[in-house]
Amino acid sequence: MSGKQQLAAIGLDIGGTKIAAGVVLWPSGEILNRRVIPTNPTRGGEPVLTDTLDLAKQLYDWALFEGIQVAGMGAGVPEFVDTEGNVTSSCTIHWRDVPVRQRLSQIAPAVVESDVRAAALAEATFGAGKECRLSTYVTVGTGISYCLMQHGHPFTGANGNAITLASSPLSTLCTHCGAKLHPVLEEFASGPAIARRFAEAVGKASDNGDCTEGGAKEVFSAASNGNKVAAEILNSAGEALGVSVGFLINVLDPEMVIVGGGVGMAGGLYWDAFERSCREHIFADNSRQVPIVSAKLGIDAGIVGAAATLFAKQQTQKTHLAHEKN
Repeated sequence: MSGKQQLAAIGLDIGGTKIAAGVVLWPSGEILNRRVIPTNPTRGGEPVLTDTLDLAKQLYDWALFEGIQVAGMGAGVPEFVDTEGNVTSSCTIHWRDVPVRQRLSQIAPAVVESDVRAAALAEATFGAGKECRLSTYVTVGTGISYCLMQHGHPFTGANGNAITLASSPLSTLCTHCGAKLHPVLEEFASGPAIARRFAEAVGKASDNGDCTEGGAKEVFSAASNGNKVAAEILNSAGEALGVSVGFLINVLDPEMVIVGGGVGMAGGLYWDAFERSCREHIFADNSRQVPIVSAKLGIDAGIVGAAATLFAKQQTQKTHLAHEKN
């Protein structure tokens, strides 16, 4: 290879269904080599981490063989991650208090970030939010979460927990019978929730069906073929998501809402119901026409964003050092 050596980072997008990884060229964001393996988080945290490390090492070795300079790696995880890069929850993968970043750093310098913040960074850097000062990224897949982007930087909150959108119950009373209800959006409108609701509605035991993000594909397919049960489930799920995102717009007042994740970008009845409901629940007249768009990078946002997080962290460190010297 002639000319200047290519610079890249390894991006790891670790989800509840699959682990997608790639060697991401910088600063173009091009993925040179990608691989995908199933997560199977029910096995426990250590087997998932072992698989992640093996995948990262394979891509690292490939890049070195190709003569590519690897600056390090970034990992986006479907958990709370504090401002120091520590995983602080075990909602999907049992990595709470596990030294994930340190284990990855045995291969190359590594950073760990919440997966939604990584994907939001990718969209703000290369995708639909590139021209926005203030955008909100919402991801709908195995889970549902969000990230506010400000001038190209993800807002973390005080503890790194500013991603919660659909995990807390909305306690309310049934207007018909008076029963106290505790609906949780993620248990109603996410990929696994859609798959489970359909399986239960058609009399198929949930544990025999594919109640993962991928299992929702069956519901979308059934709805497109005229299945009224599937259509109603997608419609109600989309409407519920719209209520929460509408509330998010009321609180954050973004220039744009970018929707990613396998379910979020599936379109059809789900998207139509979501967008209609969302706009109905926006209070301010001049916010009601806020652009609501699909993620431009699609499913690659997580990989590219994880790699971008590494370079963003390195740039922040350089900036701090420069300020200290001055």
